[in-house]
Amino acid sequence: MYRTDIRAALADLLLTPGLDLDEAADRHFAPDYRQRTDGEWADRAEFLAHIAHLRTVVADGSVDVHDELAAGDRYADRHTMTIVKTDGSTVRIEVYVFAEFAPDGRFRRIEETTLMLEGAEHDRNLGSAR
Repeated sequence: MYRTDIRAALADLLLTPGLDLDEAADRHFAPDYRQRTDGEWADRAEFLAHIAHLRTVVADGSVDVHDELAAGDRYADRHTMTIVKTDGSTVRIEVYVFAEFAPDGRFRRIEETTLMLEGAEHDRNLGSAR
């Protein structure tokens, strides 16, 4: 059975120019998807608004997965997202993820906490900016 992971999801959402946002989201996120980032909940529409905003800010980047575990319908990882913004500046964020898969292998829910490793103070909310 197909099961997504954070590297594939972030690559399609943010690092694949020309891939339609709805198509990218449908590959990795169930229709009832919701996410909590640093304590703030977003439904799928709010999450997609966040990603649409990031697509205007992100010029390039990479995802380095340090730890990853999938068991049954649960998923956890620790990864670092490096973002090169359109203004040329760089932001590095370490992310701790706990997630639940839908029966079809897409994410149904993600709860994450972020830690900015590099970047300007105004980039601190990049994980939930809309």
